[in-house]
Amino acid sequence: MKSVFALLSLLALPVMAAEPTLYGRYEYIGLPEIGETLKAKMDTGALTASLSATDIKRFTRDGEDWVRFRLATKDADGKVYEHKVARISKIKTRADEDDEGESVESAKRPVIDLELCLGDVKRTVEVNLTDRSSFNYPLLIGAKALREFGAAVNPARRFTAGKPDC
Repeated sequence: MKSVFALLSLLALPVMAAEPTLYGRYEYIGLPEIGETLKAKMDTGALTASLSATDIKRFTRDGEDWVRFRLATKDADGKVYEHKVARISKIKTRADEDDEGESVESAKRPVIDLELCLGDVKRTVEVNLTDRSSFNYPLLIGAKALREFGAAVNPARRFTAGKPDC
């Protein structure tokens, strides 16, 4: 009987997950498919990642939903990028609630699967496209992408991973 209790107590032990890699609140992120490295804000309060883009136009190619856009960054060269749309997201903001807390119209944004490089780790994550040119950081890395990278964020640190090396 002792061996049964010993076995049961072993089964009750928590499974130890791999320790997350600690990054700063701001990091450099490489975008290999676009050929750019951008400063990004690591934001645990946002669900999805967002890339600053303008002239966002959806179109159909071979029966599939695609999007055409330009980067909206300080150093953008005006190059047009095309990418297959993974889905359309509905983004809720605090401004989208009325006085009774009822949800009002949400912003709809195209989401693409984009390769990102953080330090020496490369992952494909969902990134929504929106004009972030009024923000300091053209790329926002949300909780879903942070999970993909196995990341934890120390808000007191900055650029801990250095320049991307994927």
